[in-house]
Amino acid sequence: MKTFPTRPVLAWLLCALPALAWAHGISDEDRQRMLDGGYLQYVGLGASHMLTGYDHLLFLFGVVFFLTTFKDVAKFVTVFTIGHCITLIFATYFKITWNFYLVDAIIALSVIYKGFDNNGGFQKHLNMPSPNLLKAVFVFGLLHGFGLSTRLQQLPLGDDPVAMLWRILSFNVGVEVGQIAALSVMVAVLALWRQRPSFQRFSHLANLGLMYAGVYLLFTQLHGYQHDSQPDSFRFPAAEHQHAHEDMDIQNTTDDSRNTLK
Repeated sequence: MKTFPTRPVLAWLLCALPALAWAHGISDEDRQRMLDGGYLQYVGLGASHMLTGYDHLLFLFGVVFFLTTFKDVAKFVTVFTIGHCITLIFATYFKITWNFYLVDAIIALSVIYKGFDNNGGFQKHLNMPSPNLLKAVFVFGLLHGFGLSTRLQQLPLGDDPVAMLWRILSFNVGVEVGQIAALSVMVAVLALWRQRPSFQRFSHLANLGLMYAGVYLLFTQLHGYQHDSQPDSFRFPAAEHQHAHEDMDIQNTTDDSRNTLK
């Protein structure tokens, strides 16, 4: 069986993913737009957030990668949607949160998990059957919803409980719209690709790339958490830098008065 080099795939991911990994946040412009707009603003932001939520999309891509019927796609996507709706709504409404870098790091693990599972990793490396996929998708759906909640809680949601609930639900509707749009493209592309011989040849490599993407996202989020939890350790040591320059100035100083004989 012919093998394909993995280094080019890893190199492509390293070049392409930095902007993608950080595109999942809430910008200052979005915050201000929420203050000035209404519920439709939350719908629009939810949709755009899902469409730029590359960790969520990569996981969904892994879930539907080998699903060949509409019934199976609908079943797994519904379970995932129920899971993320539960934590998105309840965690946001009751203001249950955690460091979003750590939450997104765990979500990155779900991407690695799905690529590993799709490549038969449990059977090949752990000598065990794959865990129940439907249950796993539901659990990961809960986790992904919590990740969405940590981001949503960065927005101004107001103090009125009823209005806050409507804003959360509006955001959730937008998330579902974005998810349907992204899944429609994924399922269509995969359906066309399965009809070609290259699908069998490259399916293992594609899921290996999924794992690489998950690993990259994991380290990106852990790096972000390190910055967030220990900001002082990453600041430029201005005082030490100044002392170093003073020492260099002393070393470069010459006394020309001693260069002549008297």
